[in-house]
Amino acid sequence: MKYNKTTNVAVSEHFNTSEFHCEGNGCCNITLISEELIEKLEILRELVHSFTKKEQLLIINSGYRCNNHNKKVGGALFSQHVRGNAADVRLPDGLTVDQFAALAKEAGFTGIGKYNNRIHVDVRSTILRKVVSWDNR
Repeated sequence: MKYNKTTNVAVSEHFNTSEFHCEGNGCCNITLISEELIEKLEILRELVHSFTKKEQLLIINSGYRCNNHNKKVGGALFSQHVRGNAADVRLPDGLTVDQFAALAKEAGFTGIGKYNNRIHVDVRSTILRKVVSWDNR
């Protein structure tokens, strides 16, 4: 879905468009957010709650990025962030990066990247929905 960057509307029970806006400084006026991404983030949130036995927010560090901002932050040339298919999510309390990544795989994400204090998740199209993963810790 395409949203105006100046608005903040709920895209699901627990996520708003402002969490996904491009962080570039005035470089774009839209935010792209895949419905599938939001659906999987809601599933991931529920899995985190079940695993940790604590009600926790999933904090989005980075969602949509326009091409200019993606290039500025060193994002991949064909980044899923540019397509509105990805989010970098802060590590919730009580989970290791590996545990969080395993829950993301269970939630159905097809791209999962591990970093020191967060994971990248995306809903890229892959043949037979094979999960693409990497570890940048």
